[in-house]
Amino acid sequence: MKISDLFEKWELSSLKINAKFLEMEFNANPEDQEAAWELYVELITRIVTQRLPINDGDEKAALESAYSLFPTTRDILKRKGRKCDSFSKIAVVVLNQVVRPFCSKWHKLELQGAFSNEKKCREFRDELNILQTKMRRYAAMLAEIAQVEDMMYIEDV
Repeated sequence: MKISDLFEKWELSSLKINAKFLEMEFNANPEDQEAAWELYVELITRIVTQRLPINDGDEKAALESAYSLFPTTRDILKRKGRKCDSFSKIAVVVLNQVVRPFCSKWHKLELQGAFSNEKKCREFRDELNILQTKMRRYAAMLAEIAQVEDMMYIEDV
């Protein structure tokens, strides 16, 4: 399978990725599978993939949870090293093009007091819903790479 096929399958093909990279074959080795599993577990247990009912939760905590994916992913990449090259390429692209824009925008607004404004809180949650959709697809992709059952929807909500 080509990397472009993998992104297309999980509806993440809108990300800006070098065409040469997209044409490469994707072959997950055991280290890629382990790294994918570790990040998958992190994703499915965080607000970036879980519903946040309008009257529940806290916007700042949700933003912090999304941001924490940076040190979490870095840690996995450092520990697994160059042996998880295929996973690394995908993780970096998603982190930089999906998570970073969301966190950058809302971190600045949060510092300006946005979360004390009801309208801004609703806007945050609307944008969080968009992020959650993309991150659910990413989590499903990671489950496939890790060759595990996708447990995202195991709960009856």
